[in-house]
Amino acid sequence: MAMGNLETEVMAYLWAAKNPATVREVHDALTTDRNLAYTTVMTVMDRLAKKGVVVQEKAGRAYLYSPTKSREESVAELMLDALGATPDPGARVAALQHFVGQVGPAEAEAIRQALSAEAQPADGGAPAPSADPAGPAGTENS
Repeated sequence: MAMGNLETEVMAYLWAAKNPATVREVHDALTTDRNLAYTTVMTVMDRLAKKGVVVQEKAGRAYLYSPTKSREESVAELMLDALGATPDPGARVAALQHFVGQVGPAEAEAIRQALSAEAQPADGGAPAPSADPAGPAGTENS
């Protein structure tokens, strides 16, 4: 799910926080270098809760907010949503190839390692056959 700039800033704070945070804590952190209304931050955090991006828990008179997913899980979901928005499998493959061509050496190595780990079954035996003959995200296996 794509987010606006302020939503992204709120989420960055919540992901970095060690504990759930109040609107006041987030507001104070975001207004160190600009003027931002408390109610604006409260509205953004309430909307994030309604979208299911954060959990809102009552704590006395305030609410505590925490992310429902890690930053990494959220970014991966955005990437999969973008791929899923293209119904043409060939276009998805081309997009993945273009993406891989744009990443740096460290990211390319991370992708290689992730694919290698995915290919190795947990029990050390032969890799399990894919349930989808088209492979992950509808791409064809080569």
